[in-house]
Amino acid sequence: MIILSHRGYWNESRPKNSLEAFEHSFKMDFGTETDFRDKDCQLVISHDPPAADALTADDFFRLLTARNASLPIAVNIKADGLQLMLKHALSKYGIENYFLFDMSIPDALASIRAGLRVFTRQSDVEPVPNFYTMAAGVWMDAFSDDEWITPEAIEFHLNSGKEVCLVSPELHGRPHIPFWNRLRSSPIANHPSLMLCSDIPEEARNYFNP
Repeated sequence: MIILSHRGYWNESRPKNSLEAFEHSFKMDFGTETDFRDKDCQLVISHDPPAADALTADDFFRLLTARNASLPIAVNIKADGLQLMLKHALSKYGIENYFLFDMSIPDALASIRAGLRVFTRQSDVEPVPNFYTMAAGVWMDAFSDDEWITPEAIEFHLNSGKEVCLVSPELHGRPHIPFWNRLRSSPIANHPSLMLCSDIPEEARNYFNP
């Protein structure tokens, strides 16, 4: 199981999506999920509309390459039209182990046509993933009920040649252990193309990879 930290490895002293949170995540050899927007014609890291002091993508990628440029990066696209800036940044820093997700459908198609790696999304409100055949993988997210994310459902995507990233239930304020138990009891937990995005990455690593 590949574990991604959600917006970095944060706590009370390390805010989400901060340089400190990413530094700690990379130091612990976790890949990470984060949010990209644009501000004043440059890429920045911000889940919400960016503040004046928003962390730049250059700072993020410099930190990543200083630690380990091969760590997996999940880029939550929060604004349309970032393809050219993203391609430039990814090429500039030699980032190959990444995927984009959660953008609008037209923007996703534009990203795919630009040669970027894009995941489609499957959820309890989107049971049929869009642009499935063109997607590099599937972001599986349960907003209210995760019972439908069964090992069989995950295995279907893996057998179709897709990478899969699962959203751990604690991201939505639900207990995570029942979901983790179902995963750990299945052989797919060891699949090299399976990822889990978690707010508690160290606990997840110890649970799945003791």
